Amino acid sequence: MSTRAGYEKKALPNIALIGAGNVATHLGRALKQAGYKIIQLFSRTISSASELAEKLQCPYVTDLNLVTSNADIYLVSVKDDALDKVIPQLVKQNPNALFLHTSGSTSMNVWEGYVKRYGVLYPLQTFSKRFAVDFKTVTFYVEAVYPTDLDIVRQMAYSLSENVYETDSEQRLYVHLAAVFACNFSNHMYAIAYKLLQEKGLSFVPLLPLVDETVRKIHQLNPVGAQTGPARRWDRMIMNKHESLLKTCPGIADIYKKVSESIHSYAIKEYLIQE
Repeated sequence: MSTRAGYEKKALPNIALIGAGNVATHLGRALKQAGYKIIQLFSRTISSASELAEKLQCPYVTDLNLVTSNADIYLVSVKDDALDKVIPQLVKQNPNALFLHTSGSTSMNVWEGYVKRYGVLYPLQTFSKRFAVDFKTVTFYVEAVYPTDLDIVRQMAYSLSENVYETDSEQRLYVHLAAVFACNFSNHMYAIAYKLLQEKGLSFVPLLPLVDETVRKIHQLNPVGAQTGPARRWDRMIMNKHESLLKTCPGIADIYKKVSESIHSYAIKEYLIQE
């Protein structure tokens, strides 16, 4: 973990922002608010590029060949499967600059062989354009080849948040995997709950206090210790009733059985219950 002790703010480098999706939108606006100058924005889509460029008050291009050669940092925030297409062309603009991507699951070494100075600025958060994010609460994972460049990336992260960690690419991949379970999969469970209630003409809203309390508890207890419900105690009478209700939804029934088995297995391993 990185600490802010001894951290001093230095002159801020200019940034060319590559991408205009959810992460790029939030990160670009946060960096601008922190005092960084976004000197140019690139996106292949004119509508996305123009919309974000207006918010960042910077020019935009939709052709990688027209990306500026004057940026100190090229911050690439595109889909992981687009990096291989973007990188070879982008690095030609200014090979001596610092190149960063924002992916949780892509190795820092995706830059290797193209440029000498590279790294990662990964914000661990769920981003949607329509919802504001308090960056003071966002956790950042940073990485860079050279110590001097790591200082620059750390400075960027600390200008937005005090929750900054230094990890290697393998560690960051595990963080991203854990985040998929904690965020994306959890949200899908909410989607299943929403669908089940909607089909019976019921509202999801009454479940929100339950969801909030579940999240609140894991700020104080580890998630295994916070677990409750029929699967934890293996209450087959209730579970059989639930499974009977799901007979017409085989996909959801499979999820119910697998997750229930996993919950009970964790409870046994952590000695939270006795067989």
